[in-house]
Amino acid sequence: MSGAGAAFFAASLAGQTGGPVLWVKPEWFSETLNPVGTAAFFDPKDLIIARTKDQTETLACAEEGLRSGAVRLVVMELDRQVELTPGRRLQLAAETGRTIGLSLFPEGMGNQAATTRWLCKPRFSASDSTLQDWSIIKNKTGTNKNWTVGWDETARRIHVVSEIAERAGPEAAPG
Repeated sequence: MSGAGAAFFAASLAGQTGGPVLWVKPEWFSETLNPVGTAAFFDPKDLIIARTKDQTETLACAEEGLRSGAVRLVVMELDRQVELTPGRRLQLAAETGRTIGLSLFPEGMGNQAATTRWLCKPRFSASDSTLQDWSIIKNKTGTNKNWTVGWDETARRIHVVSEIAERAGPEAAPG
């Protein structure tokens, strides 16, 4: 998962999982996750933040969280590519714990073992500040696709914005 909207995607996914969320990031990352800022998406009491010293520790912490089954979602923030073997270990741990794992990367990077890779970007709208463009840019089991989504804070859910339909002009209408 990459793009300026990746944290929005992660928070909205956390809200849908309905349970504890483990968010793992290196301690030297300058951005800090504010639990109060997640309240629009899920209850901040369900958030566990782990700060690690490097990528190896981040991956190990995420793997243990995934394997334990004690959390519903593990979000890990990474600054470089995950090679095939560690990526596969994460997949197996997620299967064992029946937990969702989500990796946040800078654009152009990812997890070589990932089934899908997403790109999420905010979309400007004067009438809706929650609009995002979500794209599957890698999909081992299907096709790539794009969606425009918004956030319904009352329902605590995303909603897919309908695509614009092409309509025939007045000259094409039957008369």
